[in-house]
Amino acid sequence: VGAELQDPAGNVYQLYYFFPFTPEEKTLGLVRGTLATAGVFLVLLLVAIAALVTRQVVTPVRMAARIAERLAAGRLEERMRLTGEDDLARLGSSFNKMASNLQNKIRQLEDLSRMQRRFVSDVSHELRTPLTTVRMAADVLHEARDRFDPAVARSAELLQTQLDRFEALLSDLLEISRFDAGAAVLDAESFDVRVIVQRVVDAAEPLAERRGGRILVHEPGRPCVAEIDPRRIDRVLRNLVVNAVEHGEGHDVVVTVGVNDDAVAVTVRDYGVGLKPGESSLVFNRFWRADPARARTTGGTGLGLSIALEDAKLHGGWLQAWGEPGGGSQFRLALPRVVGGDIVRSPLPLEPPDSRANRGLNLAGTPYRRSVRSTGPGPGTGGTGTSVKPPAPKPPAAPGTGSGAGSGRGGATDTPGPGAYKTYRSKEGGGR
Repeated sequence: VGAELQDPAGNVYQLYYFFPFTPEEKTLGLVRGTLATAGVFLVLLLVAIAALVTRQVVTPVRMAARIAERLAAGRLEERMRLTGEDDLARLGSSFNKMASNLQNKIRQLEDLSRMQRRFVSDVSHELRTPLTTVRMAADVLHEARDRFDPAVARSAELLQTQLDRFEALLSDLLEISRFDAGAAVLDAESFDVRVIVQRVVDAAEPLAERRGGRILVHEPGRPCVAEIDPRRIDRVLRNLVVNAVEHGEGHDVVVTVGVNDDAVAVTVRDYGVGLKPGESSLVFNRFWRADPARARTTGGTGLGLSIALEDAKLHGGWLQAWGEPGGGSQFRLALPRVVGGDIVRSPLPLEPPDSRANRGLNLAGTPYRRSVRSTGPGPGTGGTGTSVKPPAPKPPAAPGTGSGAGSGRGGATDTPGPGAYKTYRSKEGGGR
């Protein structure tokens, strides 16, 4: 601080007073430290409050997610723990009510399903006794139908036919009930699948003859032995072949057998109406039909493919379907060669070599690439390249015009080659 002073003589002087700011600086430092400390504590407090609020909000959501996963895994008794009366508590209460309702509905459906299976099983067994009596009377009427007038004789024939269908339906219902109850037993033995194929084709010859087609068998030159239940595999193949003849629109049916180190496979190819997109996964549903307006000429029950799929699963194998509209369909049965074995790769492809895609055609039948192409080794194809040309809608009419397709591990595939066709000429008197 400074000021001017004048003495009595008139002289002017400047007077300055100096003092230190140390106390003030200490005070300012103390204020700054206090503010910094308070700021840090305030930030930590805000972080703690945010973490607490976030935990209160997120924890119930995470708990709901965990409970939902457990409910999806089948643990229907799981519930959320409720605390408080806020919005999250009300959300948890609603979630628990939803879980309880789902549990009750699922239990009701399970009880209904068990009752339905029990009803089907009981009714099927109970109908056996009266059906046997009716069958005996129908057999007597059928044997004596030549002595009746034409109307009564025709009624006796219709009674016999419908009883056959009724017995088949009862047998299928009983078999389905065994699968549903987990009582199906696999009676496996080493058996050559080719023998079953020949037996099935022999039985289907009369039907193919009536439909105006043939059954062509394409099999390898060595045994196709696997540990299977012959009765069940016979039923599967019989169903596939009869369905192929029935839906083949009078065209030929091709049955191909293949074998490799892991599996034995049989494909049944028809050239009928085919399957629409998405129907290949529906054909194995019970009582499902691609076209309900189609007349049944073979007395099918609508359970054949469902039972066939269960038989394949019982063996640890595959039963798959492929089809295209207007291009026919193909079913493939693949079975492990030993009980409990795994199928690494099927000896035969699911999609046939003469499909529109393999012939370079789109769904409308219009070429979209070269009509002749060469296919080399790859999944589901043979070990040597094959030149694929667009064939006629029907398979070759003469033996020796097909080529096998299949792949195995290490070149162990054994699929039919040229000249391996065995032709069953239903139109020319039948027989092999």
